[in-house]
Amino acid sequence: MSSDHRPPRRFYGRRHGRRLRAGRERLLQELLPKLQIALPEGPLSLPDLFPADRAAYWLEIGFGGGEHLSAQAKAHPSVGFIGCEPFINGVARLLTDIDQEDLSNIRLFTDDARLLMDRLDEAVISRAFVLFPDPWPKKRHADRRFINRENLDTLSRIMRDGAELRVASDEMGYIRWTLKQVRGHPDFEWTAETGQDWRGRPDDWPPTRYEGKALAAGRSCIYLRFRRRIRTNVEHCG
Repeated sequence: MSSDHRPPRRFYGRRHGRRLRAGRERLLQELLPKLQIALPEGPLSLPDLFPADRAAYWLEIGFGGGEHLSAQAKAHPSVGFIGCEPFINGVARLLTDIDQEDLSNIRLFTDDARLLMDRLDEAVISRAFVLFPDPWPKKRHADRRFINRENLDTLSRIMRDGAELRVASDEMGYIRWTLKQVRGHPDFEWTAETGQDWRGRPDDWPPTRYEGKALAAGRSCIYLRFRRRIRTNVEHCG
């Protein structure tokens, strides 16, 4: 767990949208408490969140409506999934999928993902997703973008050697920003070898509702994959 004493962070995303239908409101009241992650004062133990051992732990930061997260959870039942999303309408939509599909390998954190990441031990996440985040296109809002040096440092700490970070966006400015930030970080490498590696969505990358809207509007979507480099002896000793 990180021991940095950082100043309080400001959160800029939405937390509430339109009034929920009765069924989704019921899921928030009855199902969410069973899946909700409560942060302890000390490190957060991922194995303790699930009733059975998991082969790996994957983290999705800002899952939106949860289409990608629920599809991945269904395709990989042995993996424990941690989904972070403060927008309660998106949480309610995902809860509907969890309830209908009877998914037992998803746990949810409905606050700022950085708070959870700070509580995780070193090298516990095997795959992380940041899919179609708010691009904050204005230059004066650049510090609000999730992909930045501080968050990459945290991801580097919590991700296992060889773990994969997946980032997608339909905003080319955000893609350029992401490539500059991640390729400039010593602990990550871009895995693309050809243009097709980032122009086309991989088969094991389920689509999202937002992605569908972007494509329908004629916007191109870019799919980036990065690998957490193998830790050096200096990192282990530090």
